[in-house]
Amino acid sequence: MDVNGITGVATAMAEFSANQATGIAVLKKAMDLNAAGALALIEALPDVSQFAANLPPHLGQNINTTA
Repeated sequence: MDVNGITGVATAMAEFSANQATGIAVLKKAMDLNAAGALALIEALPDVSQFAANLPPHLGQNINTTA
């Protein structure tokens, strides 16, 4: 292999490494944005304890396994 071939391979490997690092950074940012969106949705849910206080105490005690 001549010197030009070696430098070409080295340049290609460095470019691939930089592209891969950029892709990983973009993926991490997308995951962070998705996590923030999921957290916002969870925080937007109403508190269910206020609804459960108005229900009769016998509800939720039995499971219908034949349906």
